[in-house]
Amino acid sequence: MNLNIVPLKFSNDPLLRKLTDKLSLYFDEIKIFYTPVNIEPAYNSARRQYHSTKILESVIKSNPGESGLYLILTELDLFVPVLTHVFGEAQLKGRFSIVSVCRLYEEFYTAESNPKLVLNRSFKEALHEIGHNLGLYHCRNWECIMHSSNNVEEIDTKGLFYCKECSDILKSSGIKHPAAT
Repeated sequence: MNLNIVPLKFSNDPLLRKLTDKLSLYFDEIKIFYTPVNIEPAYNSARRQYHSTKILESVIKSNPGESGLYLILTELDLFVPVLTHVFGEAQLKGRFSIVSVCRLYEEFYTAESNPKLVLNRSFKEALHEIGHNLGLYHCRNWECIMHSSNNVEEIDTKGLFYCKECSDILKSSGIKHPAAT
């Protein structure tokens, strides 16, 4: 299975390279795919955030022609109307997902920079949203990547893999799934 990563308002090239390397364990091929998209209609000035669903819709309408899944990576702060923020959003059993690293940076909460921590958080959230693309729902196992996370502490608690139950569901999806260690 192929993955197309779409950097959108994303400037951290070292993070993009390292995340691509980590995700290559799960995909046959990963391409970086740039597409011009007008995201201004997704901006909510009262919240000073971008509506993630509207960004997904804009990228889908841009009609990218590559096969496989699409992961939009952004540094924009995202929301859906019923939540204060989201780390990401995905089409369940669809091809498109989005992950924001805005609130994954440790600098959002403290004055400390921690590139390794933001990489691990980004990796977990990318696999989480991709899991939804492949038909997985939220998992009750706190160590599973598919466990829902409302804050970064919950992301940090997760393991780096899908649990056995989620991995079993993914076996026919075409994604590689290294076993949990």
